[in-house]
Formats: sequence, C-alpha cells, structure tokens
Amino acid sequence: MLPKKKEHPKEKTSLHPRNKHRQRYDFPMLIQSCPELSPFIRLNEFKDASIDFANPDAVIMLNKALLKHYYNIQYWQIPSGYLCPPIPGRADYIHYLADLLAVSNKGIIPRGDQIKCLDIGVGANCIYPIIGRAENGWQFIGSDIDVKAISAAAAIVEKNNSLKEKITLRLQKNTNNIFNGILQADDYFDLTICNPPFHASLEEAQSGTLRKLSNLKHKKITKPILNFGGKSNELWCAGGEERFIQKMILESKDFATSCFWFTSLVAKSDHLKSIYATLEKVNAVEVKTIAMAQGNKVSRFVAWTFLNREQQQKWVREKWKIEAGSQRMEVRSSR
Repeated sequence: MLPKKKEHPKEKTSLHPRNKHRQRYDFPMLIQSCPELSPFIRLNEFKDASIDFANPDAVIMLNKALLKHYYNIQYWQIPSGYLCPPIPGRADYIHYLADLLAVSNKGIIPRGDQIKCLDIGVGANCIYPIIGRAENGWQFIGSDIDVKAISAAAAIVEKNNSLKEKITLRLQKNTNNIFNGILQADDYFDLTICNPPFHASLEEAQSGTLRKLSNLKHKKITKPILNFGGKSNELWCAGGEERFIQKMILESKDFATSCFWFTSLVAKSDHLKSIYATLEKVNAVEVKTIAMAQGNKVSRFVAWTFLNREQQQKWVREKWKIEAGSQRMEVRSSR
C-alpha cells in the first residue's frame, strides 16, 4: 500500500528568507542549466517529477545542477563514497552566519574579501566556501584531516574561476587537533564554521542510514547504501558530535583573539547542556544559539566569542573597514 501523498507547500517557509532553495525543485529549469540531470528525472509514485533520493548518482547530479544554476559552479566532482551534502540546509547556515555578523554592523551584512572564514572539515565537496563565496564574497580557508578530500576540494577551487585565490585548503596532519596546526600566527577569522561528525561509531552511522533509506523506500532496508555518501571521519568520531564540539571549544580558548565568532552546528538538542557547560568553563564572553529548520528537521548552531563589546567594535572598525553606502541593508523577518 502506497503512503498517502503529502501536500507540499509552494514555498519552504522554514528556510531562511534569503535561501535560494525555498521553492520546490524546478527540474526543467535545472535541466536547462545541467542537461546531465535529465536521465535521473522520473515520476514518483504520486506522478510528480523527482529523482530517486536513494540513488547516490542521482543525488550527486542534482547537486551539480543546483550548484551550476544557482552558484555558477561549472566543475564539481567528489570522489566515490564521500559526503554529498544537501545544499538547502548548508545554505541556511551561511545565511544565518551572515545575520550574526550583521548584528555588529547596524543590521548590514558585511560582504567582500575582508570577511575571512575558516571551514573546519571542509570535505571533498567544499560546499560552505562555495556558497559563502557566491552569496557574500567571503574568503575561506578550509581544513580537513583527509588528504583525498583536500585534493578533491582543491580541484573544485582550481577549476572554477569564481573560487580561485579566494579559497585556500589546509591539511590537518594531527587528527587530535582542530585549530592547532591549522591557524597560523598572523591568521584571523571573522567566523569559524563546522558541521561536526554526528555519530559516535560506524555502527551508529550505519543504523541511521538504514532508517533514512527505509523511509525513502517505504520498506525495510538492511544494506547500508549511503545515498548522501560519507567517509568515516565525515560521519562519526569517538564521542560523536558532543565530544567533538567540546574539544573544539576547549581548543578555541587558545585562539581567543584570532577569531570574532567561533560556531558549530549542533544536530542534537540534548548536547546543548554539556556544550554550554564547556563554554562557561573557558569563560566565553558571549554565547548565542541560533535556531534553524529544514522541513520537519529542527537544527541550530552555537556561536561563541571571547571578545567583549569594546573589542568587537574595534574588530569591526579595523578589520571590516566597510565604506559608508557600500553595503545595502538586509531586513529579515523573525519567526
């Protein structure tokens, strides 16, 4: 028996107002930009045009089409088995980060090369630098512990003129470190970005994948095919998300004056209590939790800074150097 068809709204109002992906996928438009997507389009059980989201090749091709159409990315290839991120949710994080910076700039989003971001765990897909660069003109450094991921991300940067010399990739040689070994003496960042490994073990990651595939196929799936991919370091680590973020917070204290806002996605709300306790332990001056939602999924990111208000104002004056009138006001309705 087929599941009852869900009524899909014309606009995904849970996504950030500036998110380009609030409308349902316009497959004819995407095929125009990326004809290679066409063979993957099919009618689902409700006779709606779609792709098979349980097919890794289809998901990758959809991402290629989205990146080409909305972000002018002409080349985007990831090695087999590596994480293929859902782009709408990744874009949301970037837009909410822009709002976070705008708070210190009279509601105006600071754009351009003077805004520098560090993407911790950039992955082979390089997705946050791609979107951050296209939407706001920010510069990025992406770090990762995986040599192959760094190589793939470097190829994406090199083969897209809009990314060249705007995104730098650095290999983290010590898997026990996050900032140490990546941040150099003269580095400073307005933002650090991180989508930490969620699961605490390979078995837990595979179990989660089986649940997702079973929901997509409307039947029990026992073989863990990763439709969105993901290597071990992308999906799980000892202690999972909670321990990873705690370690990041502890290490961030050593770079207190090198970054305006440290941030990390937090997938599970149960982890917030220990995260807040760790932030209190390192004497973070200001902590913010920003709620996000993609459809039925509720997420958030935590942001913390060691700069007091006077230091924040000095940072904006000296590092952003935004000329009057060069930025347009962004107004975002609150939910």
